[in-house]
Amino acid sequence: MRVPEHVTSAWMDSLDDGDLLTAESRLHTAFSTLETEQRSLRGQSYQLLRGPAELLAAWANWSRVSTEIRERRLHARRRRSAVRVRGAD
Repeated sequence: MRVPEHVTSAWMDSLDDGDLLTAESRLHTAFSTLETEQRSLRGQSYQLLRGPAELLAAWANWSRVSTEIRERRLHARRRRSAVRVRGAD
């Protein structure tokens, strides 16, 4: 499945639930990566809506798909990174 540059309702309507969840995961990863980079660059002055166009486009696409997932009453699952507990060794 190919995620288009600009997500539209027609494209989302063409996807079954599994494909929509896959697209959401990919878009979330892309947005999170860009957001992390910007947070590192900007520090305390980071503001999402004042970020570069690429970041805003990634957020807009992910946001649209995320909303569609909620409307379909689906649940996007995220992998949690392993947290190391001090003293557990």
